[in-house]
Amino acid sequence: MLNWMDQAPRRVLALISAACVAMLAFGMYLQHVVGLEPCPMCIVQRYALIGVAIFTGLASARASKGWWMGWGVLALIASGFGAFVAARQSWLQWYPPEVATCGRDFYGMIENYPISRAIPMIFRGSGDCAAIDWTFLGGSIANWSFVCFVGFAVVLLALLVRGLTGGNKGSSGYSMA
Repeated sequence: MLNWMDQAPRRVLALISAACVAMLAFGMYLQHVVGLEPCPMCIVQRYALIGVAIFTGLASARASKGWWMGWGVLALIASGFGAFVAARQSWLQWYPPEVATCGRDFYGMIENYPISRAIPMIFRGSGDCAAIDWTFLGGSIANWSFVCFVGFAVVLLALLVRGLTGGNKGSSGYSMA
């Protein structure tokens, strides 16, 4: 697999972008067809997923090593942030707050409070963030979101490290297929 990553890093980046778009489409399906309303932390995870999709899509657009590595770093940061939010939501689901309040919705927090106050409110979570409305193989949406974000981060980190070291091809012969 590492040889394939060395030979076609742009394809790997495009595949990550496509996976993010598929996850976003599935999230929209769960919201609009199944009827699950996203909590504030779910919305933040969606924005992180959009960031990963855009950054990896841009990274795959050009063959310049500096170009795809720069956008790859931004995708890695967005993926790490998404993993952090998903881990926090998973923790809230395992250890729900003693007082389960629904709280304000994401946009209500952003519109009515200064950002310095709204961000802590989002990460404090609410009863909505601790609720588990859907599971797959025993994991909630937040659990699977965490697994996907970590998977993206591992692949991106491997691509970036191998890009810096030149992979198996040496520092000057890195293929950009």
